Amino acid sequence: SLPPGAENLHDIPSGGASAAAMSHALGSLRDPILRWARSQPSPPAALLSDFFLGWTQGLAADLGIPRLVFYSSRALLASLFDQLWVRRVVDRDDIIRSSVSSVVSMPEIPGSPSFPYGHLPSLYLRYREGVPEWEFMKEGMVANPLSWGAVLNTFRGLEGAHLDHLMRERGHRRVWAVGPLLPAAPSSTQRGGQSSVPPADVMAWLDARPGEGSVVYICFGSQFVPSPEQGAAIAAALERSGVSFVWCMKDTSSLEAAGGEGERGQMVVVPEGFRERTAGRGVVIEGWAPQVAILRHAAVGAFVTHCGWNSVLEGIAAGVVLLAWPMEADQFVNARLLVEETGVAVRVCEGPGSSPDPDEFVRILKSSASRPGKDPGLDRVRARAAELGRQARDAVGEGGTSSSDLEGLIRELSCLSVCGPTSEEQVGDHAVGRLETPNGGMEGGGASQIPTP
Repeated sequence: SLPPGAENLHDIPSGGASAAAMSHALGSLRDPILRWARSQPSPPAALLSDFFLGWTQGLAADLGIPRLVFYSSRALLASLFDQLWVRRVVDRDDIIRSSVSSVVSMPEIPGSPSFPYGHLPSLYLRYREGVPEWEFMKEGMVANPLSWGAVLNTFRGLEGAHLDHLMRERGHRRVWAVGPLLPAAPSSTQRGGQSSVPPADVMAWLDARPGEGSVVYICFGSQFVPSPEQGAAIAAALERSGVSFVWCMKDTSSLEAAGGEGERGQMVVVPEGFRERTAGRGVVIEGWAPQVAILRHAAVGAFVTHCGWNSVLEGIAAGVVLLAWPMEADQFVNARLLVEETGVAVRVCEGPGSSPDPDEFVRILKSSASRPGKDPGLDRVRARAAELGRQARDAVGEGGTSSSDLEGLIRELSCLSVCGPTSEEQVGDHAVGRLETPNGGMEGGGASQIPTP
């Protein structure tokens, strides 16, 4: 269940259980939305909702309108969920009885990928049969492939084969890749929440850096908080490497950590004295940071990331080297794409309870923030990152694949009230309804135009 007052996934602990509880709670909106839609003189012609809200498939059916599912994640994840939830290609009980380190193969997916069982999406791994919230989530995941259309935050240059596969599996071509969905011209002060360092100060500090690509940015997203041990490992590597850095983390002032004898106190991620010892060459931010603006700044050359999909796309679009440290959810799957398939990332560690090899982490930090020519391996990664960044920007530019898909989606939706649907579903008259998961996603409503960083 959700804690009192929780209205956003940022307000509750990370993990699949939180998403299941939130989706179950949002399901109580079905009847009010149904009454509202039926009371409108110009009712919705279609419903666009997040893939966590699969229950809206039934809502759309009750309204007699098509539903489009929005995947804030990659196309491969959509196919993985179809395989896991609908086709049930994995015998969970058998794996748990044998070994959770068993390798799971997906021969029907392009490239026939294989994953250690523990690297499958957390939303699937944490499912508990018979628990109401989880059964509700499962029903929604099974309903998603039945949607009239799918909209994805990805682009064809990154996932063309997986998008084509999704069309074949869904049995239609109403699959639109419209990403990366990023603000066109990010301002350091227009978005976000509370921060220990004013965004304008962060950008001014970056402006004063002497070398292009000399700063490493470290952030593990808005939900995951490194353990004190992981914080100590990051701090030690930053000190030893001597690189300039911006290190952002979730505000820990309200979080507790167990003491040595079971006592509880405030969680301390950044070791005492670290800020003073690195003053002048680093910034530590607790709370929100202008991540898109930071990554696009010329001074930033590398990004230590948990490989959450929003962060992945923001890093790719900026053309920076990604230093992958996946923790949970879809992050292991994303890290595989970055490191093994596209070659735009270097893996530094993996797992929520692990820390990187100290010497290797220092070496990677130094190389990623150094001038080209000093590390041939990093130079190849840097070149691939720059090229993929160009493809991402081209995709959302005029005439790009994502811009064309967005225009096609708009035409299709505009036609619904005039032409009727291209499926057996019935539609109403005019407006398009949109229902989102309160997770900070789907903020923009139009095509993104990403300038060269």
